[in-house]
Amino acid sequence: MSGHSKWKNIQGRKNAQDAKRGKIFQKLAKEIYVAAKNGPDPEMNPSLRLVIDKAKAVNMPNDNIKRAIHKASGNQNAENYEEITYEGYGPGGAAIMVTALTDNKNRTASNVRVAFSRNGGNLGETGCVSYLFDRKGYLVIERENLDIDEDDMLLQAIEAGAEEMETSDEVFEIYTEPESFMEVKKNLENSGFTFVTAEITMVPQTYITLDEEQSDKMERLLDRLEDDDDVQNIYHNVEG
Repeated sequence: MSGHSKWKNIQGRKNAQDAKRGKIFQKLAKEIYVAAKNGPDPEMNPSLRLVIDKAKAVNMPNDNIKRAIHKASGNQNAENYEEITYEGYGPGGAAIMVTALTDNKNRTASNVRVAFSRNGGNLGETGCVSYLFDRKGYLVIERENLDIDEDDMLLQAIEAGAEEMETSDEVFEIYTEPESFMEVKKNLENSGFTFVTAEITMVPQTYITLDEEQSDKMERLLDRLEDDDDVQNIYHNVEG
């Protein structure tokens, strides 16, 4: 993990995702709905609080957030979504993990399989690439207008309970163990920091680079997966 910027990959996809803002809101609404089924109060439901923070970070309207929570609170015609993880290989042997929330496993599996096969990849068995990733808490703090240097920020992060930090000109990227993520986030918030990203994610242990043709195919594969309403998150080990 050390020496690689996950933020660089996130920024690399930002323009493509900005064009799909409505779809992103739709997916977040589903995620909020699922989390809120375990309780509509974010103060008592850490999973809901986390996805609300994620929604606010991409400027999802408060009305959309409230509507998804309210929908989950009602019992009539309740929708049930199952979380499924797919694993496979992309162009150049890239390791890819896809998480989905679906009410139709056959539909989702078929769509994901087609996305892989038509864009230089293939869907694999469970466990085929997950061992190449570590589950981590991930917090990003923008450095603009922040009066703190790298050494002091690292000290603050470690004191808050963080495991590791990466620094670039734009951001501080802070990694935690999943179990301590909420505590680290709260400690840093209490110290006055805000985050542009705060999530539990999958971080590649190593990264690979692709040639131009492979990169084009990878872009098309990611676009196809992101267009699928059931797909929530995509993780891969291609250097941004």
